[in-house]
Amino acid sequence: MVRIPAEVLVRPGVEADLAPLTDIYNHYVRETALTFDTTPFAPEERLPWLRSHPEDGPHRLLVAQDPRTGDNAGRVLGYATSSPYRPKAAYGTSVEVSVYCAPGATGRGIGTLLYKALFEALADEDLNRAYAAVAQPNEASVRLHDAFGFRHVGTYTEVGRKFGRYWDVSWYEKPLLSRTAPNVSRDPSRSRR
Repeated sequence: MVRIPAEVLVRPGVEADLAPLTDIYNHYVRETALTFDTTPFAPEERLPWLRSHPEDGPHRLLVAQDPRTGDNAGRVLGYATSSPYRPKAAYGTSVEVSVYCAPGATGRGIGTLLYKALFEALADEDLNRAYAAVAQPNEASVRLHDAFGFRHVGTYTEVGRKFGRYWDVSWYEKPLLSRTAPNVSRDPSRSRR
């Protein structure tokens, strides 16, 4: 098992993180098919995205930071987000989650640390489900989502084209344990399965 340094801090993302967060994301844009964006972003282009993830509420941005490295603020090692699943109101109790680690920070447990903090924070929100889209192949992401209790619910085949080929995307679903959600009746036919 990979050991995470005790000094790694997980905190809400702030505007001062915009440049390193954009650098991390652009690595995946330029070098991988793990995101289907094909053109790198300037930090100012990502500002609306950052601002759409406030410090509280169901749509969060958490940052892992190593205060021992980098500039005065410390090196950003990765981030996790919960974002709206779909724009229609009835989807409001579902979120799409993702995690990105900086090059050189993968395989060190940073994604696990970020997801633990994210799901703990989301337990105080009126949420029912989390969804994750994983471009295939991506065994590390599949293992991470399996470890957090996600289950595979389907795969869109050849849904995106990048680097001159088509890629599949597998969808994963996780029930969220909300400490604050109202008691809502479920579809009785689903409880018999």
